[in-house]
Amino acid sequence: MARFALRLKRSLLFVLIGALLSLPTLAQMPGAQGPQINSPEVLSGGRITFRILAPNAAKVLLGGTDIPGIFPGKPLTEGEQGVWEITVGPLEPGAYRYNFNVDGVPVIDPRNPVTSESNENTWSMVYLDGADFMETKQVPHGAVSEVTYYSTTLKRFRRAHVYTPPGYESGEGRFPVFYLLHGAFDCDDSWSTVGRAGFILDNLIAEKKAKPMVVVMPDGHTGPFAFGSPLPVDEFLNDFRTDLKPLVEQSYRVYTDRQNRAMAGLSMGGAHTLGIAIPDLEEYAYIGVFSSGIFGIAGGPRAPEGPSFEEINQEILQNNDLKKGLRLFWFATGKDDFLVRTSRMTVEMFKKYGFDVIYKETEGAHTWDNWRKYLNEFAPQLFQ
Repeated sequence: MARFALRLKRSLLFVLIGALLSLPTLAQMPGAQGPQINSPEVLSGGRITFRILAPNAAKVLLGGTDIPGIFPGKPLTEGEQGVWEITVGPLEPGAYRYNFNVDGVPVIDPRNPVTSESNENTWSMVYLDGADFMETKQVPHGAVSEVTYYSTTLKRFRRAHVYTPPGYESGEGRFPVFYLLHGAFDCDDSWSTVGRAGFILDNLIAEKKAKPMVVVMPDGHTGPFAFGSPLPVDEFLNDFRTDLKPLVEQSYRVYTDRQNRAMAGLSMGGAHTLGIAIPDLEEYAYIGVFSSGIFGIAGGPRAPEGPSFEEINQEILQNNDLKKGLRLFWFATGKDDFLVRTSRMTVEMFKKYGFDVIYKETEGAHTWDNWRKYLNEFAPQLFQ
């Protein structure tokens, strides 16, 4: 009986193996696997080739706003076996976000695991070496953490990114804190991915050009956003003041006095910075505004209804004692930036009230290429 059972098991095993061998392999199944492609491929001279396998597509575009000359979309050329391809450049060293549009459907690059989040979507990202200040170097590195917290003002969970400098994990000492805000359409992930903030700070600290500091990168959006829609500024300001800032000061070893607190932001984040740091000027000794200013000061569709920023903050603007404790008030905007007039008029308004404002107009426009450089120049001036 035992021998019969054993023979039966062997027979069934042989039948199973035969059935499996008779099936076509995955490599033989039509459409299961196409040609292996390399995307993105970084070439010499600052050029990049992007590829995607889309054998049934009629039209494929390369999209994004970081790569010059491709907005709103640049066509790829179809080659053999359904591989679409395009080469762009030369580009300056830096990080570039992009996506593909396949027959009207935006998709990230399936061959590229490197991504960067924004407010409501994800981008593929490629990095070109060559800019020393933001390279990944053999220096002590800090850590960037994703921090989840509950916003009592918004009644939901929120997220921020926090950079802690090299050595923070030893559990010793306290550090100054720098709140770094992103622009419209981006999110709390942006400064540490496409913005390269962690690597910029690592390099500055290693070269003793900047003080070790904790950098808090909040989510400045509280919901979906589109051009022409009003920015829910008060929602973010209330969340920041009521929930995030107290959480940071309770959870991290940071100083909580004015001389050890800084804030800066780009575009929408620059407007947020002014909306927080000026009314609370007794709490901030360092303020930076990148490619921004008071939205609406130059007129146009963003002009606010009701009292102006100047009228609302009249008492603060006239307070000479508060101005004495403001160690740095720094603006920078590209000459080709669509907000350059807003920046100029904002600076003039503050100078009218006796603020010691530093204002720089650089080459370039409203791009991350400028904002990374501004951070590299602004951070060494903090907490000195």
